Amino acid sequence: MSTRNLIVGISVLAIGSLVAFSSYAEDADKPYVVIDGKVDQATYNGYRRYGDACLRCHGPDAGGSSYAPDLTESLKHMTKEEVEGTIINGRKNVTTSQDNVMPSFGEVEDVVLYIDDIYGYLKARSDGALGRGRPQRIPVPPKN
Repeated sequence: MSTRNLIVGISVLAIGSLVAFSSYAEDADKPYVVIDGKVDQATYNGYRRYGDACLRCHGPDAGGSSYAPDLTESLKHMTKEEVEGTIINGRKNVTTSQDNVMPSFGEVEDVVLYIDDIYGYLKARSDGALGRGRPQRIPVPPKN
């Protein structure tokens, strides 16, 4: 079990919500944790990184804009590897009516180092597990 999953598991027990815990256990293969509308630290970090690097083109909440696609729809048809490859390598999509270019973020440390967190946030939005706006974090119990 990863540190992130362990912290979330402890948080759920501290809250005393067995229903939330069983729901979390069923979704352990997802790259995000959303419990009662609140997210784990990695998903929250993905939201923050998205805001820094992606929002200006893909719009608030990954909903798209006039020149960049709605990522909540794109992630329904792309694998994690395809998403990461597009982020790292960029993409050029030229048609007779448009010339869309996504720049490469392969050398942008704030993106590459946190690509799993960004993907987790985007996947939570795409799956409908996370609504629009700034997410709240799952409380983490204090260390002893």
